[in-house]
Amino acid sequence: MGVTQSRAFDHGRSMALGRDSGRVGVSDPSTSSESAATGSAREAVEFPDAEYLVLSSRLIPDLDGGYTIATLSRAKQLAAAGVADGAGPVLLTFDPGDAATHAEHRATFARRGAIAEPARMRNLFDEAAAPTGGAAEWLRAAADPALSAADGIEYRVLRDAQGRPYAALPVIAANPDWHLTEEPVLVYDETGQVIGGLAGFRALYNTWLRVITSAFAHDRPIAVICESRQLGELIADWDDPRVRIIHTIHTMHLEPPYTPDAPMNALWTRWFALADRFDAVAWPTQTQRDDVVARFGDNGRAAVVPNVVSAVDSRKAEQEPGLVVVLGRLAPGKRIDHAIRAFVAADVPGSRMEIWGGGAEHDRLAALIDELGARSRIMLAGYTDDPGRVLDRASVVVTSTAFEGQPLSIVESLMHGTPVVSYDVRYGIRDVLGDGGGILVPDGDEQSLCDALRQVLTDSALHARLVAEAPVAASAWSSERAVRALADAVRGALTAAPRR
Repeated sequence: MGVTQSRAFDHGRSMALGRDSGRVGVSDPSTSSESAATGSAREAVEFPDAEYLVLSSRLIPDLDGGYTIATLSRAKQLAAAGVADGAGPVLLTFDPGDAATHAEHRATFARRGAIAEPARMRNLFDEAAAPTGGAAEWLRAAADPALSAADGIEYRVLRDAQGRPYAALPVIAANPDWHLTEEPVLVYDETGQVIGGLAGFRALYNTWLRVITSAFAHDRPIAVICESRQLGELIADWDDPRVRIIHTIHTMHLEPPYTPDAPMNALWTRWFALADRFDAVAWPTQTQRDDVVARFGDNGRAAVVPNVVSAVDSRKAEQEPGLVVVLGRLAPGKRIDHAIRAFVAADVPGSRMEIWGGGAEHDRLAALIDELGARSRIMLAGYTDDPGRVLDRASVVVTSTAFEGQPLSIVESLMHGTPVVSYDVRYGIRDVLGDGGGILVPDGDEQSLCDALRQVLTDSALHARLVAEAPVAASAWSSERAVRALADAVRGALTAAPRR
């Protein structure tokens, strides 16, 4: 049963923290520490002179966890680096909420310091309705009178604040490929009559993007940072010679058993078939990038661009001896039952476990805790809006997840000076802990997980060493590194010929 320690032996890793879950807690990305970091990033990193667009399927406070935080943090770092004289990129979203709701989202993000300039966060459907009723002029102009609703297709009618219809979207229920439909998006005039349609979401999205980019000078380069694979599929044929698409990746591309040659789902399979059309692909870790290149070949456009992790103000004086923390969604893929059994088997006197987060596994985990007779030592603590404080209190964080995309949670744990114990799974865990701060054990080996927990909780010298290593290891994943890598990827894309 192998237990490998970071630096001296191997690497360690972490759990799933507030950034990894939409129902754990959202750290404020505008702390004073980050302000200092972004200031130095502005001095150190210069982005090419261009228009910058960031495309995201949606950006909703406290939803989509690490994806939302990473996307907004990247945009904020672009602003800090001087893009658009500090206003940052234009953030474009495509979710069909109403304008008032989107305004609330912008206000919330602004209040949290998550966006530099709220007016530069725009939504397609906010701009699809005309003030006098019906669809906006750009949408009416694109409508094909020959397109109408097919028999048997359900539609969602979108209405403005006065209840007037302006568009209707086909409802493709229970189909993950809904975005590829060519069922028409219907367009209304001010009288409430359908005047035609656009051939699916692809046509709708690309029409809006053409409207936005038409406002830029004809010889002005445009860097499009696409944060969504679904959007990437829909814009892969964007042939504007000014445009370069830098497609970021947020997730694991593999299915079980998560080995480099494991199967992929249909969305990823289609995406890889289109990947050569992107001017750069920004993988979040070196390991994932290397696995992809080994399997699919190197097209010369695969970059490593870590997602931004905001600096934190650690309060490690609050650490509570013996406190083991799990922080993340209570989801099957997180395998929190492994962590519970390992903790109970370690049986370290005075130790206790707090499991922060919510999700579908709550009742099953509660039953397991009762079955093990561990209710006095293990608490299902629920949601926290201050995951940083939880990490400051923890002596060690444990994760038994089956896979990761980029483990931002591990980086944040290390920033708080909290050692981590984890299974060795893809992706990013070894990348993060290469300079220390944790213990890594073989995937699925609960006995090794138990042994590692016991070791960290009982060996004070080991624990002190891991605590000292943690912030050093985290520093390699600083916002400055992420911004510099992104600037290099953008520069390479803008100086090369377009791929489409």
